[in-house]
Amino acid sequence: MCLYFTATFAQQTIYVDKSGVMRWSDSKKEASFYGVNYTLPFAHAYRQVKDHKAAIDKDVYHFSRLGFNAYRIHIWDVEITDSIGRLQQNEHLDLLDYLISSVQKRGIRVLITCMTNFGNGYPERNEPTGGFSYLYDKCDVHKNPKAIAAQETYIKQLLTHVNPYTGKAYKEDPAIVGFEINNEPCHAGDPLDTKKYIGTMVAAIRSTGNKKPIFYNVSHNREHVPAYYNSDIQGTTYQWYPIGLVAGHTRKGNFLPYVDQYNIPFSNEKGFATKAKAIYEFDPADITYSYMYPAMTRTFRSQGFQWITQFAYDPIDIAAYNTEYQTHYLNLAYTPRKALSMKIAAAVAKEVNRGEQFPAYPADTVFGNFRVSYQEDLSLLNNPQQYFYSNNTAVQPIAPSQLTTIAGYGNSPVVKYEGTGAYFLDKLENGVWRLELMPDAIQVADPFARPAPNKEVVTIAWNKWPMQLQLPDLGTHFIVRNLQSERDTIAEKGAFYITPGVYLLMKEDTRRWSAATEWEHIKLGEFVAPPAQLKQFEVVHIPLAAADSGQNISITADIAGPSFPDSVILQTDHVSFWSDHNPYIRLERRHGYTYQGTIPATMVRSKNLKYTITVYSNGNSYTFPQKEAGAPLDWDFTVTRYFETAITDANILDGEMEIYSLSERSFIQSAPYKEQPYAATVQRYTMHVKDDNARFFWRKNINSNQQLQATKFLCLYIPATTLTALNIGFITTDGYTYSQQISLNNDQHIYKIPIAALAQDSTALLPRPYPAFMNQYFIPKTNIDFNIYKIETLNISTSDKVPDNASIDIGAIWLE
Repeated sequence: MCLYFTATFAQQTIYVDKSGVMRWSDSKKEASFYGVNYTLPFAHAYRQVKDHKAAIDKDVYHFSRLGFNAYRIHIWDVEITDSIGRLQQNEHLDLLDYLISSVQKRGIRVLITCMTNFGNGYPERNEPTGGFSYLYDKCDVHKNPKAIAAQETYIKQLLTHVNPYTGKAYKEDPAIVGFEINNEPCHAGDPLDTKKYIGTMVAAIRSTGNKKPIFYNVSHNREHVPAYYNSDIQGTTYQWYPIGLVAGHTRKGNFLPYVDQYNIPFSNEKGFATKAKAIYEFDPADITYSYMYPAMTRTFRSQGFQWITQFAYDPIDIAAYNTEYQTHYLNLAYTPRKALSMKIAAAVAKEVNRGEQFPAYPADTVFGNFRVSYQEDLSLLNNPQQYFYSNNTAVQPIAPSQLTTIAGYGNSPVVKYEGTGAYFLDKLENGVWRLELMPDAIQVADPFARPAPNKEVVTIAWNKWPMQLQLPDLGTHFIVRNLQSERDTIAEKGAFYITPGVYLLMKEDTRRWSAATEWEHIKLGEFVAPPAQLKQFEVVHIPLAAADSGQNISITADIAGPSFPDSVILQTDHVSFWSDHNPYIRLERRHGYTYQGTIPATMVRSKNLKYTITVYSNGNSYTFPQKEAGAPLDWDFTVTRYFETAITDANILDGEMEIYSLSERSFIQSAPYKEQPYAATVQRYTMHVKDDNARFFWRKNINSNQQLQATKFLCLYIPATTLTALNIGFITTDGYTYSQQISLNNDQHIYKIPIAALAQDSTALLPRPYPAFMNQYFIPKTNIDFNIYKIETLNISTSDKVPDNASIDIGAIWLE
C-alpha cells in the first residue's frame, strides 16, 4: 500500500517550560503523547522482514487506527556508524528516514534515542558492522575519551542529516519532538564524570543549532541521580515493567494492584520539578490480557508523564511468531484485544489530566469515562461519542444516538459478532458509517515460550460470520457496500454476513463517499491484514493438572482450521478396539472457535486420565495432541500422545510451584528427593541469602476444578525444615493476599491452617518490577473479606530473618 497524505505539521514544535511541562510552541497548551516503540529499520526485525517499506506502511496504518500520536525508537548506532562515529548512508538510515516520514503523514510525532551502545544480534548473535559501539564495553563507552569523541561525531552528523523524504534535517523536523542521548546508559564510575559526559553530549547537540528538548534516562544507576538533574537537559526518561520480564510462559493473575502507583523515590531531588517526564518503554510483559494498558496509563498521567510509549509493537510480517522480543507481544492483527486496550489507553493519555489523582485500588478500576476489569479481561471507554471495548461487554453505551466511533472485539449491546478479530466503526455523516473488520486471530501456542521463526503462536483465519448492529441513525435496514469489490448486500434487522475488509454502511445509497475518499489520516478504502494461514486444523487445549475423583470434568478447547469441523470427538485411552459401545463425548461449538463438553465421572477409570481429541471434516480425521491424520480407532493409527489430568482422592493443590526472592542477589535452589505418603514428590528448597532483608516466596496457581463448599483447612506436608515460621495463604482474583503465620518444628509434619484464620495481608509484587526502585508490596487501603471461591494462587513466604543455606521440604498441599 502507499501513503497518500501530506504532512499536517506546520512549524509547531515542543518546548519545556520552567515547570518541566512540555508545551506546544504556538498555543502554549500542554502536550500529551501516547504510542509505541517499533524497530523494523534495525536488528532482528530488519533481518526477518523482506519488503521493509511495504511493511512499514502496513504497520503505520495500524498505528493510526489505534489512535497513536507518538513513536519512539532507540537507534542501533552500530548499524549506521563506522569505527570513529561517522554516519553511514545505508539502508538502515534510509529506512529510518522513511519511517519518520511515514508516521509524520499519519499525524504521529517522534522521540529519537540517538544510541543504544550495544550489538544488533538479539535474539540472535551479534553481527559485525564496523560501528564504534562494538569497540567498547557499554559501561566504558561513556567515559572512554575515544568513545566519547566518536559519539560527538555521530550525534552531530545525525542531527544535521537531511531526511530525503521530508527535505528536513532531524534538528529542524517539527515531527521530531526531541532527542534522548542514549538508551539505558551504564554509569559505574564517579557521578562527576557522568555529569561531564552528559554536558559533552549536550554541547555536541547544541552545536548543531538544535533547539529541541534533550532527554536523559534517570531510572538507572541510582547513585548518579544528582548528576542527571544537575545537567543541562530538559527532560528525563523512565521505564516500567511491573511484572518482570522473560518468564518463558504466559503469566496468569490479577496484576492491577501492581500498577496502582508509580512512586519515584528521588522526586525531591533538586531540579526534578523542572524536567519533563517521559516513559520511553513500558509493558506488562508475558501476558495476553487486555485490561492493563489503560490502568498503567492512568498511573503515568497521575505522576505527570507526558510522553508514554509501549515497548514494542511487533511488525505484522513477523508477528505470527513473536520472535523479535519474546517477552513482549503486541500487534493489531495478532493480539486484537491487547491492541484495542492500547487504543483505549491512548484515549486515557488525552483525557486524564497531568497530575490528576485517583483513589487506591480497587476504587481506581473505574475512572472518568474508563473502566478496567481483571475478571472480565476488559478495558472500556464509554463517553457520548466513543465506545471502545477490548472484550465482550454488557455495558450499555451512555448515549447511543451521539456515537461517532466504535472499536471493539466480540459482543456488546451495539455489535454482535462471533469472530476473533477487531472491528472499527466510524461515523462519516448521519446514516453513513465506515466498518473495518480484521480477520480472526487464533492463539495456537504460548506466545511467551521460546520462539522460533517457523513456529506460529497465533494464526490467522478469514471466515464469514454474522454481524448485527444497533446504531440508531442506520436503523435495521441498510446497505452494506464492500469498498474493495463495490458489491452491495442488504442488512435486515441490522444483521448481515461479513468477511474481513472495509465497508460503507448506508441507510440510503450515496456516492459522496468512496474508497479513495481521504478521512482523518487514512483513505476509506485502506485495509491491512495478513492472509489466512490455517492450512490444517489446530486444537488449542490445556488439560487440568488435577481433578477430584468422582467428579465430572469440564473440557474446553479452541478448534480452528480451513473449515469448520463436522464433529469433534473426545476418547479416553481405555478405548483400544472398535465397538459401537465405546464411550466417547462430543464437543459442541459454543461460540466462535470454542468447543465444550463434559467427561462424566463414569468414564474416568484410573488415577491418570488420558484422552485424545479428534476433529472430523469432509471425510478426514485429525487427532490431537499428536496432531496427525487419523483417529484412535483406525486399525492403522497408533496413539502416541495424550492430554493428561491427574485424578486425586483429596483436594490436592497440584501444579508447578514458582519460587521468588525479593532480594536481587538472594535465590532459592530446589530439588526433588523422595516420594511421600500424599502422592506428591517432596521438594527440598535451599535458600542462599546474600542480603539481610532477603525474603522468599513460593506460589502455585490453584486448580479451578476444586470443590470448595465444604473446605475448612489448608493443609501442608512439611517433613523437615530449618526455618522457624512461614506465612501461608492465598491470593484471590481481587489481587489481595490473605495469610496466617505458622510456627514450624521438625516434630510436626502436617500443618492445618483454618481457612477462617486467614487475614488480609500485603501482596508482594512478584516477579520483581522494573525499574528496581518500584514498590515491592501492594498494601491494601480497602478491606475486602476473604472469599474462598475467589482463591487463585497459593502463596507461601518466609516471615522471619532467614539464615544462609536454610532449607525447607515441601510435599503435598491440599484442602480439606
